[in-house]
Amino acid sequence: MTELDEFRLAKDHFFAHDAQSPLTVRQRQAFEGLRYFSENPELRVEVLPERVGEGGPVEMQTSTGDALVYTRVGRFRFGVDGQKAELTIYEGSNGLFLPFVDALAGEETYPAGRYLEPQPLPGGRFLVDFNFAYNPYCAYNSQWSCPLTPFENRLKVAVRAGEKLFHQSH
Repeated sequence: MTELDEFRLAKDHFFAHDAQSPLTVRQRQAFEGLRYFSENPELRVEVLPERVGEGGPVEMQTSTGDALVYTRVGRFRFGVDGQKAELTIYEGSNGLFLPFVDALAGEETYPAGRYLEPQPLPGGRFLVDFNFAYNPYCAYNSQWSCPLTPFENRLKVAVRAGEKLFHQSH
């Protein structure tokens, strides 16, 4: 079993059984597991972000109308199925944050975007593994407040890795 498989099994268990799960009690009773894209090694990339302007504060609106403050860490370029893409990494009170919306939003992925936490590497580089991309808690339950993906992180390419759109069982 791979690290990704173990991660996904643990997440499904947490969602189904933990009191801190973002799912309601009713949702947990019918929960049969999250849906994921197959692991894609090409979407596990090491990047060296370029500095973006002053890197000053960025306010991200949330799904409940609040705003959270982040700082731009840098912007990086990468390829997806032969197409060029670029994203900005942010830092907030909980560490590094990479929200993004891809071309599959609303069809196969959550319309407001998915999240990642890039892993710092030596030399100012980061590991960005899209296979670990996940939906924010507001994708499962509107009671949660989630940062909305900034316009600069809306991709025209499809990122077929990570978690798919949540379909609630009834």
